[in-house]
Amino acid sequence: MSEASVTAPESVPDPHDGTCGWATGSRAMRAYHDAEWGVPSRDDRHLFEMLTLEGAQAGLSWSTILNRRAGYAKAFHDFDVEAVAAMSDEELGALMGDEGIIRNRLKIYGTRKNALAFQKVQQEFGAFADYLWGWVGGVPVVNHPRGLGDLPATTELSDRLSKDLKKRGFTFVGSTIVYAYLQSVGVVDDHVDSCPRKPR
Repeated sequence: MSEASVTAPESVPDPHDGTCGWATGSRAMRAYHDAEWGVPSRDDRHLFEMLTLEGAQAGLSWSTILNRRAGYAKAFHDFDVEAVAAMSDEELGALMGDEGIIRNRLKIYGTRKNALAFQKVQQEFGAFADYLWGWVGGVPVVNHPRGLGDLPATTELSDRLSKDLKKRGFTFVGSTIVYAYLQSVGVVDDHVDSCPRKPR
């Protein structure tokens, strides 16, 4: 191999800088952790995007879904709730052949089901964000885990929210998925105390 064909490797995340351990495995995971995870979001499009992606993760790793994020945006109209709610059975069926997403029929059709339920919440509360943040009085829940072992899979909050979402017609919203969702959109801050992203 000639010297000209050798490129310098991109920097690899330092697993010893105090960052949450789950985020140090790849540059994509680190970028997501640093820019998005735990950042309070009140944008309905983003809230629908993360609800879709967290539901798609069920039974899989987050890195698997993160690597397909662009594919999901393309398949589901850049997470425009109205557009997704209007998708036909034919459009959803065609996505079974889309390698850019997880080709699980229940998850694909569940995305439209969630879009329809999401719209109903918007109509009732004015915005999905108002509904979601109402569960915590509009203020993020800031926990202080010392390590990954201190992070729960579910909480009393995720249990209650999961139950209510199911009543409202959502799918793939079990308590574990809901808790991961709350973390992802910053309703809950679970950065470990040593993490540089932890609010000081």
